[in-house]
Amino acid sequence: MITIIGNGKMALAIARGLKNDVEVVGRDEEKLKKFSKITGVKYYLLNNFDITNKTIILATKPYALESLNLKGKAKEVISIMAGKKIDEIKKYIDAEIYSRAMPNVAAEYLSSTTAIYGSDKAYEIFSKIGKAIKVHSEKELDIATAIAGSGPAFLALVAEAIADGGVLCGLNRELSYELTAGLFKSFSSIEKKPSDIKDSVMSPAGTTASGYEALEEGNVRNSFIKAIKSAYEKSQKI
Repeated sequence: MITIIGNGKMALAIARGLKNDVEVVGRDEEKLKKFSKITGVKYYLLNNFDITNKTIILATKPYALESLNLKGKAKEVISIMAGKKIDEIKKYIDAEIYSRAMPNVAAEYLSSTTAIYGSDKAYEIFSKIGKAIKVHSEKELDIATAIAGSGPAFLALVAEAIADGGVLCGLNRELSYELTAGLFKSFSSIEKKPSDIKDSVMSPAGTTASGYEALEEGNVRNSFIKAIKSAYEKSQKI
């Protein structure tokens, strides 16, 4: 049994992905009831909840860590809280093993890319909801958070802009979204470096080269590099 502490969007995505052998713990009973109705999992109130010998996925907001009222010693705590180091988590939750992970909202569709710093058990759990990738330090985990955790929002911006471009040129909105969704699915299946994909598409003086020039004029590449750096730096201040 895996105990998820927290009942927000990421907790919901993980519960939907794992489906069986999951329970959820939270503060608000009405929200927990809705969570349980959607996922079918049992729920418990947070106050003085006994975590003895449990495997915990800590999915609360980072600011809520200090106010958790838990008793007992967990078998393992796997934190998905952005920016919270293991040394700080140890101050508030007792456990035999501590790990950190950063999944993304695609967990609901068993397609999360999850960075793992910690145990083989944590790797095993998150491998069930997509691809798990082990990193070697908490710093790497925080950098991975900017890519794997925040990345879906950045890609959503790209997808929306591409679809809007199609509408600008004359496609109806539904068709433009469908083509854009297909584009992302196609791209994810190509097992090549991004630069190799670009070079295979861009012919001399062609349509792709013209569009690429427009992107470079808009400083798009640098903006995305700065977005990852900014998200990482924010995680160090939480």
